[in-house]
Amino acid sequence: MITGPPLVRVKNLRHRYDDGTEALQGVDFELAQGETVAILGPNGSGKTTFLLQLNGLLRGEGTIEIAGLPLEARTLPLIRKMVGLLFQDPDDQLFQPSVLEDVSFGPIQLGLPQEEVRLRSEEALRKVGLTAGWNKPPYHLSAGEKQRAALAGILAMQPRLLVLDEPTTHLDPPARRQLAELLHTLPQGKLIVTHDLPFARALATRAVFFVNGVVAADGPLDEIIHRYEWA
Repeated sequence: MITGPPLVRVKNLRHRYDDGTEALQGVDFELAQGETVAILGPNGSGKTTFLLQLNGLLRGEGTIEIAGLPLEARTLPLIRKMVGLLFQDPDDQLFQPSVLEDVSFGPIQLGLPQEEVRLRSEEALRKVGLTAGWNKPPYHLSAGEKQRAALAGILAMQPRLLVLDEPTTHLDPPARRQLAELLHTLPQGKLIVTHDLPFARALATRAVFFVNGVVAADGPLDEIIHRYEWA
């Protein structure tokens, strides 16, 4: 049983876009240390907006705490080290001339010594199963390899929380299985927005269901899938 203070605590989170759209309308949520939760719901229900709040890419009203640290201007650099965000399309995340340079980018920004950057980057690449082709340009990789390279760049930062937005969208079935197996081995807490129910079941037993910017349900994954006929 997971105990201790929550890794994520969100209270009354609200976000209104410039066009007046109320994407979040008072979200309350907690994630335990090491827990994995699937975030389900229709398109436009606020799921991605919620994820982007957790490392300050979007800022709304309400309170967010990561590992007990309130998200605010003075804490934002530290929180961004703790929260690793994997985008739906890895091409939005990979931008350096080679895979190794891409994975090294984050640790370099932390100001780490060159040897520490190298060790973290190589360890992260081995962890995701990319043991060759480190000098390749990212655009030479398959979709599954790109997703692994993007994840390696996050793991090299040694975050406490992994936030994944539709991570299987561009993956074929073998690559989806490989990603699920990899994520299952990682100790970090995980929030996963997905419409891929086999992928969700492989990683999570709990789900939250978003509707119109609120958490309409929070509970056992299969119970929520059945309640909302989400299959």
